Amino acid sequence: MEKESEKAFSWKIDNFSEKNGEIRSDPFTSGGCEWRLFVHPKGKLVDDHLSIFLHAVNPVSLLPGWRRRASYRLVLLNQSGKELQRTAEERRLFCAEVEGWGSHRMLPLTKLQEEEFLEDNKLIVEVYIKVVKVVNEGNLTGNEMVDYSGFHVLNRQVVSVTKIFVQHPDVAVDIKSSIKEVKTAYMNILLGLIKTLDKDPQSLSETELTNAESELSELTEAGFKLDWLKPKLEEVSLKRKEAASSPRVSPFECIDFLVRRFFFSCFS
Repeated sequence: MEKESEKAFSWKIDNFSEKNGEIRSDPFTSGGCEWRLFVHPKGKLVDDHLSIFLHAVNPVSLLPGWRRRASYRLVLLNQSGKELQRTAEERRLFCAEVEGWGSHRMLPLTKLQEEEFLEDNKLIVEVYIKVVKVVNEGNLTGNEMVDYSGFHVLNRQVVSVTKIFVQHPDVAVDIKSSIKEVKTAYMNILLGLIKTLDKDPQSLSETELTNAESELSELTEAGFKLDWLKPKLEEVSLKRKEAASSPRVSPFECIDFLVRRFFFSCFS
């Protein structure tokens, strides 16, 4: 039977309701590695939940290619030790590209505001960790595959994929295919589509916009919930059409205007 993670650190935060920006715990050691907790009392990326993350300590000081595979869970307690919330046990890869993992929606802020939910305005955060593998140096390129919510994505894509799932948690709940390769292909299409729509509309060709419309339709048919992306595509298409229909002044007309203005200023 596989051994469960063990309590690695307990952190009591005083005057919690008065905290606003990101707060960090003191460093602690578990499994031969150094860690630190990051707490966002008013949320990170989401503004209606408390957010908590487990990070590697001083990642820039570690040797190139460092990585750690660890299981962890986070637990919230009040002053009396009553458990308020906990995350499920998760196994994640910590590395230079993704140095921290955690929960953007650890606990609704409305819960924290309830009377007597926090005793003496104190919140206790406990973290349980089991380090599975540690590599202090290697040849990590960002091309390693990571499993994220059932999607196999490149290490360097994890941050972008995380952002999608945090802002749109139900984006893939209805996806029809369970085949790993198919889901990976769909995720790559979605990432490419978002990248295209983030470009300057005037720089996009008609072909790129047509492809974007086809990709959005294909992803929607596959079960992705992309109501949030459709207005973006419509906005980009409209801006491009407006730019294309605006009268353009040729370089020769600009030069002629400047010459006329110069002579006018000389003889006026």
